[in-house]
Amino acid sequence: MVDVSQHNLVPEHSVLDNGGVEAVLEDYGVDRTDLPKITRRDPALPDEAEVGDVIEIRRDSRTADNALVYRLVVDS
Repeated sequence: MVDVSQHNLVPEHSVLDNGGVEAVLEDYGVDRTDLPKITRRDPALPDEAEVGDVIEIRRDSRTADNALVYRLVVDS
């Protein structure tokens, strides 16, 4: 089976620790549930990701070296 998360076109996904989550929520002035969602079954998620975790996705950007986006892991 192909591991989609290792494909060169899939951006890096990582689970934020609690301190990182609190900093992101404070910076954006939102609650955890206000973040865009990603399902637990998404093949790009790290194996350790659980429902309720916040995922940081690091994408390449032409205008900024990296663009960071955040997603809340939800059950499908």
